[in-house]
Amino acid sequence: MPDSPTGRVRVFCASSLDGYIAGPGDDLSWLPEGGSDAPAPAGALTYDALMADVGALLMGRRTYDVVRAFPVPWPYGDRPFLCATHRPLDAGAPTSVRAISGPVESLVAAALDAAGGRDVYLDGGDLIRQACDAGLVDELTLTLVPVALGAGIPLFGALRSRFAMRIEGLHLYPGGLAQLRLVPRRA
Repeated sequence: MPDSPTGRVRVFCASSLDGYIAGPGDDLSWLPEGGSDAPAPAGALTYDALMADVGALLMGRRTYDVVRAFPVPWPYGDRPFLCATHRPLDAGAPTSVRAISGPVESLVAAALDAAGGRDVYLDGGDLIRQACDAGLVDELTLTLVPVALGAGIPLFGALRSRFAMRIEGLHLYPGGLAQLRLVPRRA
């Protein structure tokens, strides 16, 4: 896909078969061991390839807090990281992180500005839903994990209206994962 002068807003996440991006209590134990280290089929989008195109991240506060609790160094380096929140950030927040608030349109505009013409990686269930409702998502890469959770944080729950997408790519991983590259159908 050619580069846009304003970059794209991209979602890259995993989902259970029943549509959850996290289990109850932000449980991620259902995700496969190794995560992005698993061998990718030819043509599949890897985390590293995504991040090579990303100039800034826009993430919801709950997702930010989950990532901050991981027992690993900050995974996003010094890329501008905008955290959608109304609460102050923790005292030890990385210097690249700044808190922003407002309607999703202004959040995405700020992230695109921070990205400097490169792509924005959008993450966080509620923020993704708001951006989908507002027609602001350009691409969604969804890796389906063959497990049903029964409860948790839904990816598309509570959308205000139908969000039609077109499948642009399908890649099957050894072990049963399926990665879908989806592009919204614009009216």
